[in-house]
Amino acid sequence: MRLKIRLRSSNSDARNLKSQIQILKWGGCFALAIVFTTVAAAQVSSQVPHIGYLNAVSPHSVSDRIEAFRQGLRELGYIENKTIVIESRYADGKLDRLPALAAELVRLNVAVIVSSGPTPTRVTKRATSIIPIVMAQDSDPIGNGFVASLARPGGNITGLSTLAPELSAKRLELLKEIIPRLSRVAVFGASSQPGNAQALKDVELAAASLGIKPQYVDVLAPKDFESGFRTASKGQADAVLLMVPSGIVNAQRKEIVELALKSQLPATYQSSEYVETGGLMSYGVSIDDLNRRAAAYVDKILKGRKPGDLPVEQPKKFEFVVNLKTAKQIGLTIPPNVLARADRVIK
Repeated sequence: MRLKIRLRSSNSDARNLKSQIQILKWGGCFALAIVFTTVAAAQVSSQVPHIGYLNAVSPHSVSDRIEAFRQGLRELGYIENKTIVIESRYADGKLDRLPALAAELVRLNVAVIVSSGPTPTRVTKRATSIIPIVMAQDSDPIGNGFVASLARPGGNITGLSTLAPELSAKRLELLKEIIPRLSRVAVFGASSQPGNAQALKDVELAAASLGIKPQYVDVLAPKDFESGFRTASKGQADAVLLMVPSGIVNAQRKEIVELALKSQLPATYQSSEYVETGGLMSYGVSIDDLNRRAAAYVDKILKGRKPGDLPVEQPKKFEFVVNLKTAKQIGLTIPPNVLARADRVIK
């Protein structure tokens, strides 16, 4: 005896099965078990939330940050590819690719999109006003127009702030402590990037109080760094303050550090990754920690919270890192009182 069964399902995986299955008399029960198990698995797969992760650079250059985000999800009980799926998209430093990548995530109808910085956030905001967006880091969420306020963001965007404008001024103060004779500083920024104008204002205020003259160098693409360091040297700058967004600089960390060493200019950076590559010093928030904490926002949104009701959180972990080997290479002595405040000293 033969039994014919027709399967009906809206799930795309179930539609890929043969719609008619012939089951022999003696093997009927076993065959039915296989079919219904397969269909059930397909239905469960369709219910697993998909999370978009949009980054302006390559996965290799920010691998620690990506792992921190995954760690945050694991700490909350999620198992990747079982209870949650991450749809990662990387622009590999080519910022003009971001709109297409954001549009792709929107077409996939992911549950949440995690943006890695101000530029990906701005692009994603233009792509959707419906899908929740979690900022893994942002220099100035209010100034950039992403949220109405930190306490009540409103709209579909929330996440974490890096306090970047304030920290740029703090890095200038540290340079002055290390180089008491400091009178001119080349400030590398990117006028095309969100948050740059506010950061520059804060630096100018701090520079005025310290008796320092800032010399602005506009860096719009990686190729501008070489000419930027030449400009700094010709302008008789005593040091360099780097506040160019990570979307432009992350893939060129090694080249930037080498240019600073070649010019013999003390330079301060936003993150410890530069110091680990050979840069002189860095002061800033732990970006890895912010990415780990972004997972908590994803969890709350998946459980029904609205992004507009979730307050934007401030950094909790800061790092001051100094590379003594680099200091020696450029003939600079770091004062003991400054070294004593460092979270890490690379020798």
